[in-house]
Amino acid sequence: MDLEKNPDACVRFDRHAVYLGTPGGRQDCPARLRGRTEALLVQPAGSAGSAVTENRTARTYRATADRIAVTAAYGDDRGSIQRILRSAGLPVATAQPERAAAAPVPADATSFRGEGFDACTAPSQSAMNAWRDASEYGAIGIYIGGLNRACAQPNLTAAWVRTQYANGWRFFPLYVGRQPSSDGGSCGGGCASITDPVPQGTAAADDAAKQAAALGLGKGSVIYNDLEHYAPGGTVTARVLAYIDAYTERLHQLGYRSGAYGSVSSLITDLVANVQKITPPDVIHFARWNYEPTTTDSAIPATLWPKHQRIHQYAGDTTETHGGVRISIDRNRLDVD
Repeated sequence: MDLEKNPDACVRFDRHAVYLGTPGGRQDCPARLRGRTEALLVQPAGSAGSAVTENRTARTYRATADRIAVTAAYGDDRGSIQRILRSAGLPVATAQPERAAAAPVPADATSFRGEGFDACTAPSQSAMNAWRDASEYGAIGIYIGGLNRACAQPNLTAAWVRTQYANGWRFFPLYVGRQPSSDGGSCGGGCASITDPVPQGTAAADDAAKQAAALGLGKGSVIYNDLEHYAPGGTVTARVLAYIDAYTERLHQLGYRSGAYGSVSSLITDLVANVQKITPPDVIHFARWNYEPTTTDSAIPATLWPKHQRIHQYAGDTTETHGGVRISIDRNRLDVD
């Protein structure tokens, strides 16, 4: 797809596609894309040298060549992406791990009480400015990584995070790692699922902390593991609980706080029933689309996560316009210190 001719096109990695050009500042992305397959984004860049980095956990290559930059996502077919990059003369065999830590924003970056929204791709600066001036929102959910993160993130940089923080925005970072099943929630059959929960949960935490640090979200920040809806019970519940337990334990070792996003009828039900058997997440981000902007819910006892440890996603797959800027979002009420 030619992005110059289609400036509002959503650059997404949950479908086979090649995108040419620079993603537009106002990509029209559905709020709830999940999954990962083989896709390429090729855009102009100032660098004339060749270099390749790879994030094996998130299944993404980033490469620079003669005045171009390539983001190459892959699902199960890493070999095809490697062949494509090699055919362009890129040194895939010597790919380095990606991302170094950036100077952190202040520790309250993931603390907020009030209205927030999440969007599949981080909006442009002009969009953020328009929404800051014209909407009631004060926090934004940003998808910082994970192998099932479907949307490209051309705007999401450490500089972008610093600017939004300075402008008064706060964040709830979401990490879309392995899912309870390949077809749960908004996966549509395209999500990599949990198969070996303890090492996979640990690896997710390692990568989530690395991606957060690269954006300037330092230790003490909450990082929410996004687990889409599933039918609870039996093996799947056991896998999910072991995965989130390992994720939480490892984040704590790394100095971060653990959050978990999921449906009241699946993840939250399982967490409530097993809260004494695992290391529970520090904050819950629960989805119940009842259009009630409150952080209380009949399924969650008042004694659990009681001290400003909740986010309620109370509406989803909606579109709003503020300051003349239209974005597809989910709505959230935050009570997080």
